[in-house]
Amino acid sequence: MEPLLALMAEWWWIGPAAAGAGTVGWIGVRSTRRRALPAGASTTDRAARAWANRPMSKSAARRLELDAAVLDLQHARHAVTRGRAEVKIADAEVMRAQAERAASRVSPDAVSRARERLVGAQRELRAAAAEVRARRAGVRAAKALLPAIRAGSAPLPVARLLGEHDAVLVRWMAYETDPALAIDFPVMSDPKSPLLAEFLRAHERAQWLRPSSPTARLEPADFLAYRDAVRALTQAFERAERAARHGRDDRPGPASTDAWGRMASDWAEQAQRALAWSIENMGRAASTSWSERTSKRGRKHDPDA
Repeated sequence: MEPLLALMAEWWWIGPAAAGAGTVGWIGVRSTRRRALPAGASTTDRAARAWANRPMSKSAARRLELDAAVLDLQHARHAVTRGRAEVKIADAEVMRAQAERAASRVSPDAVSRARERLVGAQRELRAAAAEVRARRAGVRAAKALLPAIRAGSAPLPVARLLGEHDAVLVRWMAYETDPALAIDFPVMSDPKSPLLAEFLRAHERAQWLRPSSPTARLEPADFLAYRDAVRALTQAFERAERAARHGRDDRPGPASTDAWGRMASDWAEQAQRALAWSIENMGRAASTSWSERTSKRGRKHDPDA
């Protein structure tokens, strides 16, 4: 399995093994984002490139998800601030439209449109507030997971994302290399399929953002971008797979891609991770308590104690 994952990390498409299974036709998109320095680059540019190519420190690699979660929370709070400003502007527009209507300068439709904009701004503000609650949960989950990462019982944040990315690639490659799957579900190898095309676009973005190793130097914003790209890739593949297996178009409507959907997805993921960490802590505590009781019993019955 490891050689396969290493190969897919370098080449994101391999032609199907079965004749007539179809082909996507793209090959050789590299997983790294390194680019050669232009001719005549200064010493400062070369030093900056050398620094950027150095691996992250162990401490920074362990804290990367927590730092990214804090940054995510800051972005969500900024969105709330913007949302409040939009609500105030929309409310002022309603008052202006009502005054203009009282003076018979505008039609009743102008007031209705202003009220609709106010309702929309209020809806966006509620969604932004929900995002803040979700991001706070993300920060708490990242903090709870940090001791396990430090102890080595949980993977580094980037390693976990790389594993999720590779898992999607393995599932997709099954449709490209298994003759039976290629015959049963030809749409999964047809680039003309809208859902598969959506998946390939998400795949290209995730591959572009993919770090070269679990300890590659990443800023929190880079981690967030790669995390979101992997999530989008997974969702796009699952939509394409469901449509192929049910023979229908399963593309989501606007309502399924709003902030509430993202919040629910984030909460579910964070709850699972927090639960796993809680169970691990409970098991460790129970083991420690049992050891202490056993030790006390031994000293009690030991005449030499």
